[in-house]
Amino acid sequence: MTVNELIKKLDLEVLNLEDGERSIEGGYTGDLLSWVMGKAESGDMWVTIMTNVNVIAVASLTDCACVVIAENAEIGDDVISKARTQGINLLRTPLSAYKVCNEQILL
Repeated sequence: MTVNELIKKLDLEVLNLEDGERSIEGGYTGDLLSWVMGKAESGDMWVTIMTNVNVIAVASLTDCACVVIAENAEIGDDVISKARTQGINLLRTPLSAYKVCNEQILL
């Protein structure tokens, strides 16, 4: 599945879309950034409620296909700007992380 397909199927809010045709190869859900750095893999859809600028750094480091911010967590313009400069697909949804993962599996 591509990031564009995920956006459409889950009706995700696009905060930054750098590469909508990027393939999603797997997924990871977590909010402890050091844990995500060690566990997320290249091509993953990362689901989190974390919204500080370090999320973008971790997404870049792990080469995630996209970051999905769950529960409509507030996200600052500085984070969105950093996603643009780093080329990170950044999305948001009112769904919980649990529901995002379940909905994505059912697609």
